[in-house]
Amino acid sequence: MTVEPDPRISFETSGDDLAAAIQMYEDAYDGAGFRAAQTERPFSYRFRVVGDDTMSFRSTRFDARMEGEVEARDEYVVMWLADGGGLVDVGREEVAFGPGTPMMFPTGRPFRFDLRDVRQSLVQFERTYLEGIAAEEHGTRPAPLVFDHAQAPRREDLRGWNAQVQRAASTVLGNAPVSPIVLAETARDTARALLRTFPHTVLAPDVSLPQGATGRVREAVEYMHAFAHTPISTTDVAEHVGLSVRGLQQAFQRQVGTAPNTMLRGIRLDRVRDELRRASAGEVTVAAVAVRWGFAHLGRFSGAYASRFGEYPRDTLHG
Repeated sequence: MTVEPDPRISFETSGDDLAAAIQMYEDAYDGAGFRAAQTERPFSYRFRVVGDDTMSFRSTRFDARMEGEVEARDEYVVMWLADGGGLVDVGREEVAFGPGTPMMFPTGRPFRFDLRDVRQSLVQFERTYLEGIAAEEHGTRPAPLVFDHAQAPRREDLRGWNAQVQRAASTVLGNAPVSPIVLAETARDTARALLRTFPHTVLAPDVSLPQGATGRVREAVEYMHAFAHTPISTTDVAEHVGLSVRGLQQAFQRQVGTAPNTMLRGIRLDRVRDELRRASAGEVTVAAVAVRWGFAHLGRFSGAYASRFGEYPRDTLHG
């Protein structure tokens, strides 16, 4: 009788060297600018990962203050704390993070964090896997998911999530042998629980691309369409495609004859118009829709809107 090999991969490290810990966490989370400072606790850390290429469980103990920047490019991550806390998405959609309520990593762009003395657990899903499960659940084609990390899940959904995490942890982290089929079923059940629990949007996979856009410019335009509803800037777009801001500007001018910030503003104006055309005048205001899409100066917004569409936004709403 042939015994299947255990499909789980595990990694664990610990120690009391602060510099080594910083480097390890930067590598583990593809981060940048990590800085740490000791608190009143004697410094030590422990980091563990168990799972496979689809889903993994991670745990961290870090007795110090750590801050830095992370971008989860190829994964979706849920995190929760048993101890410690701090701030997530510092300077943008900033949220206080402490024990009690799990939170998704902000999606689609880098985010900064400032945490101290944490006992943290995480569940990580490979990006295309979770997008495939979401497509099945929502009856759509696979597409990027955007999670609202600032919106707390409902209590009844959290109960279901916690129960599923306990079941999954007993399988993934347990000492008993696990077959690939059982591990796959566990990942699928946990992915579905995540999608039921954490507020998210499935973005349309089909976007309008300007003629001539190829390579990184095409990727940049797709990224703009996917995350126009979030507070991304051209700096975020450039970082996402691996170019400097100047390099992105030059590539856009060469391929599509316009600046990337102009492209992003136009995409957001189109989204405003779509929303105003679907709404009734008594349901929304132009100002509320404009601010939601990142237009803080309403006078300049109105002028840009009229220039693009040949009518003022109030006319679109009332029409």
